[in-house]
Amino acid sequence: MIRRKRLLHWIAVHSVAVAAALFFLLPFVFVFLTSVMGDGQAMSGELWPHEWHWSNYVQVFTTPGFLDWWRNSLTYAVLGTVLTVCSSVPVAYALAKFRFRGRRTAMLLVISTMMLPPQVIVVPMYLVWAQQFHLSGSLWPLIIPMAFGDAYSIFLLRQFLLTIPREYLESARVDGCGELRTLLRIVVPMAKPGIAAVALFQFFYCWNDYFGPQIYAAQNPGAWTLSYGLETFKSAHMIDWNLTMAATLLVMAPVIVVFFFAQKAFVEGVTLTGVKG
Repeated sequence: MIRRKRLLHWIAVHSVAVAAALFFLLPFVFVFLTSVMGDGQAMSGELWPHEWHWSNYVQVFTTPGFLDWWRNSLTYAVLGTVLTVCSSVPVAYALAKFRFRGRRTAMLLVISTMMLPPQVIVVPMYLVWAQQFHLSGSLWPLIIPMAFGDAYSIFLLRQFLLTIPREYLESARVDGCGELRTLLRIVVPMAKPGIAAVALFQFFYCWNDYFGPQIYAAQNPGAWTLSYGLETFKSAHMIDWNLTMAATLLVMAPVIVVFFFAQKAFVEGVTLTGVKG
């Protein structure tokens, strides 16, 4: 009787897991099948291609500017991730481990900036970057601010750093380590899962960002990113759905690959944050 109950429980749990997996997987299957259809069959209601048009991917790659969009997206994502991590780790370390007057107020200010919608400041920020620094038509107005920290990254890292015992830091200081050396030699190695989670969040955000490039780089096709360049597969009168789906898969591929190889560090970093308040 007990063995039968365990079997039924195993079947029920795995049935739910399979159903959930199919729920998330089927949209990707639909996008893939549409991407290898011909122009006349795409979005016609038929789910299986009559002929497999692998040349759609070649056509996407040979689209004027597509490789430039790849380079711009990669530059934006890599620089944005590196700058965000390098600028957010010291701030999070100070908020988590230093005792100073106004620490709670500083933390509340960081959290309050997370509640401010970006649309509220987009007009004055655009005027500053365009009129004062003359950087409109490029991605630098999106990359440079990341060198000054990110509120969400600081908050996430601070929560993770709270889980690191203070005894490790005190031992390092007794051995003569300064705060910078303690941060680099003790804190950063122990905070690798949290840093990896923040880096992945930031990389995904930059790679998929559509709003920022639309504001600052729309007038310069040479500075477009992949997410914004996908609009070129749409026209006023028709949409090449097969090419659009092929381009969409090529845009999603790096994100899927990065997450596949880094999912362990990502899940661990997200799970361990919030253990302490």
